[in-house]
Amino acid sequence: MSMISFLNRIRPASLIFLVSCSLLSSAEKKLNVLLILVDDLKPTIRSFGDAVAITPNLDRLAASGLRFEMAYCNQSVCMASRYNLLLGSRSTSTGFYNFGTQFREVYPDAVTLPQHFMNNGYVAHSMGKIFHIGHGNTNDDASWSVPHHADKVIEYVLPESNHRELTREEALFSNQRSRDENGPLPRGAAWEAPDVLDYAYADGRIAETAVDRMRWLKDNEEKPFFLAVGFVRPHLPFSAPKKYWDMYDRNKLPMPEYVDAPKGAPEYAVKRRGEIMAFKPIPTTEPFPDDLTQQLIHGYYSSVSYMDAQLGKVLDGLEQQGLADDTIVVLWGDHGWHLGDHGSWTKHSNYEQANRIPIIIVAPGVTKPGSVTHQLAETVDIYPTLAALAGLAPPKTSQPIDGLDLTPVMLDEQKRIRDYAYHAYSKQGRMGRAIRDSRYRLVEWSNDEEVEYELYDYQEDPLETVNIASSDQKALARMQALLATEPAAKPRVQRRR
Repeated sequence: MSMISFLNRIRPASLIFLVSCSLLSSAEKKLNVLLILVDDLKPTIRSFGDAVAITPNLDRLAASGLRFEMAYCNQSVCMASRYNLLLGSRSTSTGFYNFGTQFREVYPDAVTLPQHFMNNGYVAHSMGKIFHIGHGNTNDDASWSVPHHADKVIEYVLPESNHRELTREEALFSNQRSRDENGPLPRGAAWEAPDVLDYAYADGRIAETAVDRMRWLKDNEEKPFFLAVGFVRPHLPFSAPKKYWDMYDRNKLPMPEYVDAPKGAPEYAVKRRGEIMAFKPIPTTEPFPDDLTQQLIHGYYSSVSYMDAQLGKVLDGLEQQGLADDTIVVLWGDHGWHLGDHGSWTKHSNYEQANRIPIIIVAPGVTKPGSVTHQLAETVDIYPTLAALAGLAPPKTSQPIDGLDLTPVMLDEQKRIRDYAYHAYSKQGRMGRAIRDSRYRLVEWSNDEEVEYELYDYQEDPLETVNIASSDQKALARMQALLATEPAAKPRVQRRR
């Protein structure tokens, strides 16, 4: 009997124990953890099936471990999605949906993911964008062994990009202004492509800092490390060195195939305006003209390739320091991104493009190189999975831990531990809870007065052109039954004033 066959027959608790033992038996010390977070990264990655994307380092990482083809965020907005990751809690379990909410005001004794590792003998360091800092949110000092190393999200090199004044988005991301106070500030440029070195922008500096920090940790720290590295591109603005723009022929980049709202969908369900309007020269109505759409898509792909090159430097550093065989590596995109589909841009919706994310896990002794799974996974699964891989007992904490341990799937990518992924987004006074299985997505929009449904069949309609909630009663009833197994969403925690 093969080891995989044997492991499939034993109980989950025993499986976790054996996985932990197999990981720890290869070395006297515990495995390190390198957690890489990428802002606004959808699966615009060659190894995930995007034939246009130039992503050799993302592909290299995927070739080293397990690629999750059907992974989803729990909420398609930066702040909440990062709480989902670092608390292991869905927004619907905590009430954290909006900017400005502080999780320790509700869960003062919460144990974050890095904190759990610190409580078990690790040192935890962080750099770049980990917690969402801005829009009234701050870092969590208790999560790190040393002060967090922050850098910019909104950044320009060319003076004409921002008039050398504080722009709307710079003010928000530096907590210098609230959204309500932001109207008079100028808009910054939506993109720039100066001929500069990678270090001119934050991701280049973060990559160098990460390599330096790994070198220091190896030489000076006896404890295993938990190192969180946060890249900000491809978040707007699409500020990336010219050489990454030059990698692409913009005339060969994919344009959106369907730019209308889904037929039969509630008007409020489709993303309109919002974040992208804070940048110039974006008009105030959608869909955008083709030349602007093409420019923005070019900027997104260029920014992905720029970030990919910085990832390569971190992976090189891991190998050059001789740490690769002793380090679990996880790469996670915080949510998807609309690139003109449905006439929408950025995130903030319950549609596929805003919620599907890349997850790649490389676990020495567990994952098979170049493996892929179609197991439906959620952001909240990363917390219990990393804990199990490191041989840590579940945390004793006040916040709910909603995720599932994915190690059985890592041992056998054909194994299934859940039948759907769950996510939510609220807007205009309605809570939108969503269930995504291998074929359908159901979205339930509800308030105190009514409930409306969206249902999409991705086998027959991958572009979400028609809401079939009223025409496919059988599929609707089955998906409603799945949604009914999930608890009601908690009301939102009120923003701190």
